[in-house]
Amino acid sequence: MYEPRFYRNQMLAKNLCSFEVKVKETDLFICAERDLKDIAYELVLLYRSQLENFISSYPVFLKTFVPIEVPANAPDIVKSMANAAHIAGVGPMAAVAGAISEYVGRGLLEYSNEVIVENGGDIFINTSAERKIGIYAGKSPLSNKIAISIKPEDMPLGVCTSSGTVGHSVSFGKADAVVIISKDTSLADAVATKIGNLVHTKDDIRQAIAHAQDIPGVEGAIIIIEDGLGGWGKFEFSPSFA
Repeated sequence: MYEPRFYRNQMLAKNLCSFEVKVKETDLFICAERDLKDIAYELVLLYRSQLENFISSYPVFLKTFVPIEVPANAPDIVKSMANAAHIAGVGPMAAVAGAISEYVGRGLLEYSNEVIVENGGDIFINTSAERKIGIYAGKSPLSNKIAISIKPEDMPLGVCTSSGTVGHSVSFGKADAVVIISKDTSLADAVATKIGNLVHTKDDIRQAIAHAQDIPGVEGAIIIIEDGLGGWGKFEFSPSFA
């Protein structure tokens, strides 16, 4: 049986302490300079509470597949998700995993100069060393064969993945992996969903990459479907992440 979190064994960052934080649907794998599990847990509770309280008053935020306006007094994490959804052209919950990663990650930066937060394939990263992030693409022959090299000068950064064949997230496409890179992790998550929705066959890769290039704030994209691969951005792509 496919275990959606097995790739965390491949993510272990040398010289950093790693730990997990789980609250309801939120399941984070975190690397930092020391064990900050208790602080991370409180941050998850804080941001989940803000989202849950907002959704209780605006249930459409949870269900819609299109962008919506939110009140000016909405929590910052809600406004971040809504803004990302507006730019990408998707519902705001398409940005939830990336938003949680970034808000928890930025909170942890007050206690550790180096932080990596992974949330279901959506990553916020800020470290002083170059890191490689491998791409898991389900049954594609390219799965775990490609990695993105992230340099310190490009961080903090969001690296988010959507898939139509792996995991439980809603996708209307068939891509095995769509990876989007952006300074805004909420945006990276939302755009990964948007681009993933556009990919049904290998013939869609070129047009989907072109669409990602046209979205403000997107700095890189990789699409994998079966044995098809397309990529764009200033980041280095290596044949493995060993």
